[in-house]
This record gives sequence, C-alpha cells and structure tokens, in this order.
Amino acid sequence: MSATRSRETTLLRFLFTLALGLFIAASGSHAQQSASETPAGGEVNIYSYRQPFLIAPLLEAFEKNTGVKANVIFAKKGLIERIAAEGLNSPADLLLTTGVGELTAAAQKGVTQAVVSETISQNIPARYRDPEGHWFALTRRGRVVYASKARVAQDAITYEELAGPKWRGKICIRSGHHVYNVALIAAMTSHLGEAQTEQWLQGLKNNLARKPGGNDRAQIKGVYSGECDLAVGNTYYMAQMMLNEKNPEQKEWAASVKMLFPNTGDRGTHVNISGMSLAKNAPHKAAALALMEYLSSNEAQRIYAETNHEYPVKDGVPWSAMVTSWGSFKADEIALQDVAAKRKGASDLVDKVAFDDGPSS
Repeated sequence: MSATRSRETTLLRFLFTLALGLFIAASGSHAQQSASETPAGGEVNIYSYRQPFLIAPLLEAFEKNTGVKANVIFAKKGLIERIAAEGLNSPADLLLTTGVGELTAAAQKGVTQAVVSETISQNIPARYRDPEGHWFALTRRGRVVYASKARVAQDAITYEELAGPKWRGKICIRSGHHVYNVALIAAMTSHLGEAQTEQWLQGLKNNLARKPGGNDRAQIKGVYSGECDLAVGNTYYMAQMMLNEKNPEQKEWAASVKMLFPNTGDRGTHVNISGMSLAKNAPHKAAALALMEYLSSNEAQRIYAETNHEYPVKDGVPWSAMVTSWGSFKADEIALQDVAAKRKGASDLVDKVAFDDGPSS
C-alpha cells in the first residue's frame, strides 16, 4: 500500500510540474507576441540615439495611459555596442535610433529580436518595416535641398542636378560619412547603380563651396551667409530653426532659404526615418511591446508629428501645420531595407572619391 501511494504521489507531482511548465510557456509566449493588453504599472528601459526632449511628450502620454514608467538613456553613439557588451544582463528593452542604418546595424550585431504584432503590421507600411520584424519606423524626414531665396530662382530640382556644372562652388553639405548622407548615397546607388553614383558623387564633390563639416543647420547658415547657394539637409531642421528661442539668429537663417523637394517629378524625394527595435534580452518585454504598439498608433503618430514636425509613418495621420506649409511632395517608395543593404558600398564610395576632402580647387 505504501509503495502504491508513493507511485501515485510521484505521478501527481510529475503531472503538476508538467502542467505548470505548460502554463508558464503559454504565458511567456503570449507576452512575447501580444501587447494588446497593456501591462498595468512597471517600467520600460529605452536606449536612445534621439535626444530625450524629442520623445518626452510621447513617453509622458504612454505613462499616463498605462502607468508604465519609461526610463531613457541617451547617447550619440555606442549604444548598440553597449547592449552587446551587457549581454544577458542588459537592462535595455528598446533601442530608439535616428536612422535606418543604426537599426540594421543593431540587427546584424545580434542585439535585437523579431516582433510579431498585427497592430504594428497594420499601422506601419511594409517599406518602413524590417521584413523579419527586427525594426520599424516611427517618423519620416525628407533629405531636401535648401536654396537661397535671393540667389536661386528655380523652385524644383533633382539630386542628379547637384552634380552639374551650374552649381560649381555653390553647395554646402555635412560629412559624406554621416548616416543621413550615407543613406542618401545608398538610395542613389539603388536607382542609378554604383558606377553612375560614383560619377554623381564626384560631381557633387566638385561643386562644394568648402570641405564638408558641421551639422545640417550649419549648412543652412552657409546659405544665409552667402558661402553657398544650396544646402543639403533634413526637413525637420527647418522647424527647429524657426522655433528656436534660445538662438533667435537661426530664424534668420531659416527665413533666407526655400525648401526644394528633389525628384518630386519622378521617383520621389529620399526619406529616412527614426525607428525602434526590441532588445534581444529585454527584461520588460510585455511593457516594451505595449510601447512599440502605442508608438505606431494614431495618437502617438500625431503627437510626434506635431511636436517634432516630422512626417508620420502611419497613413492618414495629419501633418503639423508647419510641415503642411512646406507643401506636398512625393516620397521615394524604395524599401528602406534595400537602402540599408547598400550602406557599406555607399560609405566606400565616399572614401573612394575622397568626398570629405572637399573640392580640389
């Protein structure tokens, strides 16, 4: 009788352990793949290449809606390497970046994980998502040409024209190795092929007014000062200058230029993105997925658009009044993963033509 009871006890323990294991596995799977039921309370840790003030209104709204506290660590570089070095003990739940290059670099480094979310798939167009689910876009910005109102009569331009003799010594641009320009060159490679893009890049180099350097706003200042007639920059810098109360002189820089959207008449203007990935070892996965889905929503896309004056990624979300005042344009519809795949080749071309050395004469 004792032996029988012992066998029954052993069997019951086995069945209990098995049932408990299945329950935990099912619960974990649900947390990984669905954030439709937003967690109450808790926290989520964001490693951000974007400055905290740019995302603060979004995180405040998320915290108010869910009670989840959003913690942000900001750095201009090194966050991908930091997550890799932290390994299994990394506190990072999410990686927020300023361009598609950082997103694909993080995936290649193995510090992200795929996300399956019907909400994100429905909200974000496929060309702004990684096919394997490792990243998606939050906002868009155009890489445009800022032209002097006083010295440039034309109101339309193409990227190809920037390499023509008309603009010899009249263009300002930041380093060719900056992520914004690498993405543009990669997009040109996708459209023109590597050989023709090299010729274009050489022609653009020959037309520079000075060695590449500074940020996008510095290029627009160059137009204002008369150092150049054209500058290449991102759209949202116009808003940052026009609304800059700490440096009011930047309003004068902005007022001196008009925004030209290259190639609107054909393939469209190159756009880059800010975006987000789920960290490989995210300790607060359910909260992280809830935030990712929230950031793809109408409410969050509207807040982002109105706060930072970038273009929403989700179709149907209205642009801010300032962005609307810049006029409509056609966005290049090339898939961003195709652009990302050509970034290494684009960077090599920058070195090959010694672009950052500036014009030879």
